[in-house]
Amino acid sequence: MSSRSIPDDGRPARSGGPHPGVLALVSLGIFLAGLITSAILTGGQTFVSPFASTGQVAAFFQQNVAAMRVGGMLQFGSAVPLGIFAATVYARQLRLGVRVPGPAIGFFGGVSAAIFLMLSGSVTWLLSRPEITTDVTLTHALAFLAFITGGVGFVVGIGLLMAGIAVPALILGFMPRWLAWTGLVIAALSELSFLSMAIEPLQFLLPVGRFGGLLWLVAAGFLLPRNRAAANQEPRAHAPGASRMHGTSQTPGASRTAP
Repeated sequence: MSSRSIPDDGRPARSGGPHPGVLALVSLGIFLAGLITSAILTGGQTFVSPFASTGQVAAFFQQNVAAMRVGGMLQFGSAVPLGIFAATVYARQLRLGVRVPGPAIGFFGGVSAAIFLMLSGSVTWLLSRPEITTDVTLTHALAFLAFITGGVGFVVGIGLLMAGIAVPALILGFMPRWLAWTGLVIAALSELSFLSMAIEPLQFLLPVGRFGGLLWLVAAGFLLPRNRAAANQEPRAHAPGASRMHGTSQTPGASRTAP
């Protein structure tokens, strides 16, 4: 055994980096704090739809300056731990030996979702500026931009992130099968949300992907194994197709103990 080998003393090897479950929880918490704060500051008003008339949209933003300023700030802030989550999970999947496009797809989706959320938060903050909202046409255009980036753009990105985690986890057994399948279903609905750009009734897919996706990421972040040794200690890690995913062959019974 080389001097760099880790002794098998029963202690889990340190994987390094922040805990993805905590990152997802922080992102979800900041996101919800933005929604709750905005609701309080608007006196419980329903957030105006960009599909309302130009006058209604402009009036809403003109009357709720503080809510838009704080809400935009918190929305922007929630994107930071989400982006770190995507990078952390990508590195963890590589450490687990996943050598398929899934981790890269998930990383792309997570970074895209974080960037779109930052852009939406920035535009929402702009809509708190009186010098902007005096121009009703510009206000309406920015409201659409905030909606499309924080809605469709964010949700489609979250869907890719979830799929990039759920598919390898399902095949390799890194998490309970029901949770992996739930992630795949939410991911599929999230990807279909782009159709709402032309078919408005499909906008119900946006909150499904937004809130369902963030909640799923919290669960996945806490359940994803830290390293290969930790994964091999779990019975669920020995799923059909695991050796194929890693591109290695295994002797039957070599990676698990006899019952």
